Amino acid sequence: MKASSMLKEKIVMFPDNGNKRAKSFRGNKSISDQLLHSLLEKNRNCGLEKIIPFPIEKIDVAEWVRLKCQFGCSQYGTNWCCPPASPDLVKVRAVLQEYSQALLLIGSRQCKDFYLNNAKRRAEKVRSWKEVVGIERQLFLEGYDKAISLVSGSCALCKKCTYPEACRFPMERRPPVEAFSIDLIGTLKNLGISTPVAQHTDDLFNYYSIILLE
Repeated sequence: MKASSMLKEKIVMFPDNGNKRAKSFRGNKSISDQLLHSLLEKNRNCGLEKIIPFPIEKIDVAEWVRLKCQFGCSQYGTNWCCPPASPDLVKVRAVLQEYSQALLLIGSRQCKDFYLNNAKRRAEKVRSWKEVVGIERQLFLEGYDKAISLVSGSCALCKKCTYPEACRFPMERRPPVEAFSIDLIGTLKNLGISTPVAQHTDDLFNYYSIILLE
């Protein structure tokens, strides 16, 4: 399946409420339950199950996370959204200091072809990617102008990434959670969330994305 056909449908554009500009929510330390419910309901058909707001200090970052990208992942040095193209730990810590709140997005699915780089798995990854970036877009329109997504899994927008040549989809690309040096398991523990490791490819497993909010 060609990248162009995979991305034929643009990222969902949400209504602009009659072209009325939304007020910025900077300084507001909470997000309304009504907005969270709306975001969740619009994306349940994509597999999204929960959206949990949490304080930014609950995020754990560490150098070893990037090390596991470098040694043990085929995407290292081949993908615009992964190390070394993604921000290093010094930059990550500087960015996180500019935020006070984030959202954790949780979904689940079975993936018997988890270890296969085939069209079906790639289509699922692209669909999940669009879901998260679509939510980021709606948050922006609601006034959260600093919202930025950290997605689940490496970028699959192209069958083969152009790295180190120019990216084909610079507006859509976002770094994976782990490529942002985030210790996901440690962060989940900080939030009181346990995440069992799937032992078999036919097990149901959870996937997680984070949106840095404001």
